[in-house]
Amino acid sequence: MTEATSTNQKSRAAKRPRWSRRNPFPATVVENALLTAPGSTKEVRHLVLDIEGSGLEYLPGDAVNVTPANEPALVAALIERLGVPADTVITDRKGERSLAQALTHGFEITSVSPYLLDHLANARGHAEVAALLAGERAELEAWARGRDVLDLLNLDDGWHPTPEAFLAELKPLTARTYSISSSPSVHGGTLHLTPATVRHYATAEWGDGRDRHGAASAFLADRVEPGDTVGIYVTPNKSFRLPEPDTDIIMIGPGTGVAPFRAFVHERAGSDGSGRNWLFHGARHRDQDFLYRDELLGLHADGSLDRLDVAFSREQETKQYVSHLMGGHGQELYTWLRDGAVVYVCGDADRMAGDVEDALAAIIAEYGDHDEESARAFLEGLRAEGRYLRDVY
Repeated sequence: MTEATSTNQKSRAAKRPRWSRRNPFPATVVENALLTAPGSTKEVRHLVLDIEGSGLEYLPGDAVNVTPANEPALVAALIERLGVPADTVITDRKGERSLAQALTHGFEITSVSPYLLDHLANARGHAEVAALLAGERAELEAWARGRDVLDLLNLDDGWHPTPEAFLAELKPLTARTYSISSSPSVHGGTLHLTPATVRHYATAEWGDGRDRHGAASAFLADRVEPGDTVGIYVTPNKSFRLPEPDTDIIMIGPGTGVAPFRAFVHERAGSDGSGRNWLFHGARHRDQDFLYRDELLGLHADGSLDRLDVAFSREQETKQYVSHLMGGHGQELYTWLRDGAVVYVCGDADRMAGDVEDALAAIIAEYGDHDEESARAFLEGLRAEGRYLRDVY
């Protein structure tokens, strides 16, 4: 090996992130607080993680990946269903470990496994599952929502696979990704996230009286306290960055989509730029799930957030979402766009993002002398210029 080759290899190694999917950083939890009111139908938390001295770096717009551990009660129920001791030693891609360890840290068990479904339909001849797999994807997704791998095992009372055969039909447990809701220049040495807890409560259809929970969100909500550690690593999002400080920005983020925009506003508050900040946010109820309410109102009051418009969808007879709220400010929104503002959208991809895009196109058509086709072309132009950026999921 030449000296130049050795130097290049060392340089590449130095650029690799120290913390990764295979080697997450054990961040200490500083704060784990409920953001929503106890009576809210939403459960959203604010977590502060200590990353001082870790070498982890992030910018507003980046994401953090959280390595979860599966719910002990579900792990115990699966082991009981398999009919073997929890300390049964199994061999998988990680080597030898107990069945309890494998189910806790190694495999996805809180959602429906496509491999298990296929096995039930084809190897076990389960007619209902076979019909679901042969039918419309939307019907399968609706049926699967909230079900877990214990539900699938229980569809076939006569199936008693060995632990190894069962694990072979599962997907590896993966980290969950959340938008970072802090600014490194303001919240130095810490990293904040704003996870919504996923819970599916027992129904008569499921029949066994169990509540189901999201792997990572319930782990953070129910089993992580200040002083505990959580495995994390950062994923840069170079396509969701702040512009120069003198550029205006329009941020559209209902619910937990507000997370990166909290980071944006804090970051821009400390800059000397003249760029204005406009946030469209959405909640169901003002007093129950208006995330970061006091903080955002304070940032608005001190001028860090120039415009704050919030849609409360359940506080009037007709539901009002951010897309409806935008239409009421169409003239000013178009003026900001015409004068060079950058638009950011964060949140639900299934419906919200499409509704927001439709609202933008309608505003451009009405106030920019466009027909629908040219309004859509205008939006595509903004996208091509890096002035219409979306982080949707």
